[in-house]
Amino acid sequence: MKFDIIWQIFHQVFNIVVLLVLCGALIYFFILMIKALKKYTNAKPVREEKAETAKSLGEIIKKYRMECKMTQEFVAETLGVSRQAVSKWESGVSDPSTSNLIALAKLLGVAPEDLLKETQR
Repeated sequence: MKFDIIWQIFHQVFNIVVLLVLCGALIYFFILMIKALKKYTNAKPVREEKAETAKSLGEIIKKYRMECKMTQEFVAETLGVSRQAVSKWESGVSDPSTSNLIALAKLLGVAPEDLLKETQR
């Protein structure tokens, strides 16, 4: 008889402990979710400089060509390539060869390294 009473008390205490552990785990889960949501909603936007994508070599070539008020035809004739080749460089379809890049940089009055550095910004 005493054993049955002790067993019932033990069983009830065990059920209460399990219930408390489950409730604690659920509360902890909700706290973690709230912290994650707060962090997500309070996240600052990426700085604009970093968000900008690097310019392509073609965009840089076109920028310098336009600043020098040169046409694609003039650049092509000076370098000994076709106008379509210059157009492909500027549109990013292809890149100039190393020798053409050096000649192009000289024509535009820029160091070849500076053309390439601008692509990495």
